[in-house]
Amino acid sequence: MEPIFDLRNVSYTYLRRFEALRDVTASFYAGEQVAILGANGSGKSTLLAILNALNYPTSGEFYAFGTPIKEEVFDTLEDNKFNRFFRTKVGFLFQNPDIQLFSSTVFDEIAFGPLQLDLPPDEVQKRTEDVIAMLGIENLQDRAPHMLSGGEKKKVCIASILSTNPDVLLLDEPTGGLDPRSQVWLIELIQNLSKCGKTIITATHDLDIVEQISTRALVVGEDHTIKVDADCASVMNNMDLLISANLVHRHKHRHGKLQHEHLHAHSREHDHVHGPGVA
Repeated sequence: MEPIFDLRNVSYTYLRRFEALRDVTASFYAGEQVAILGANGSGKSTLLAILNALNYPTSGEFYAFGTPIKEEVFDTLEDNKFNRFFRTKVGFLFQNPDIQLFSSTVFDEIAFGPLQLDLPPDEVQKRTEDVIAMLGIENLQDRAPHMLSGGEKKKVCIASILSTNPDVLLLDEPTGGLDPRSQVWLIELIQNLSKCGKTIITATHDLDIVEQISTRALVVGEDHTIKVDADCASVMNNMDLLISANLVHRHKHRHGKLQHEHLHAHSREHDHVHGPGVA
């Protein structure tokens, strides 16, 4: 089976001096659910941006759907057929919803993608209404996106992606800033999309969600290289790996004359959640 994404010795440097990725080789296949794990600043978001053709490798090669991806491949939005094909196949959820939202109403935001596909007006209307109903955000459709709460904005961003019905979803820290109820909603949505055959690649340092939304995990170290590419269970049970990647850290607590050592995961608010499998 040919991979949908294929990175070969890919490195990326910002402004020619700030290294974000180093010599990354990895392949992603249709229907997979993959987590890209790494501490803040490790390069996982940069890797996701390369997969979405927002950034191009400084060195190495990147192929998507069998086509080499270079800046000249995406040079003109109007004329480039592969660009159009790629953008209908791949949906990207930014970590910050405000980057993604620009329309005057939620309905218009969700309808924007289908409009770019040159669909008949009634099909655009149907797709938009169907996605709004599926996500249960009917009460938001006439509101201005910039006036919504953080969780509501993220739901609208997801809806705007799903309205184009992409095969591949790239999610950058999808649970960041969400309240517990919204986190559960999002995890269940990702699980349902996975059952429908969607390819879902998620960049996160939230270890609590990894095994719920993925079966495979790549760990990006603080040296910007891929440390491990394996099944989620083996990655999540490898405490030495998680500690070395700064995804889990040790805290020592002294109780009288006794000293106890605990492992803690780096959660979004650094709230000292116990690491996976750690009592």
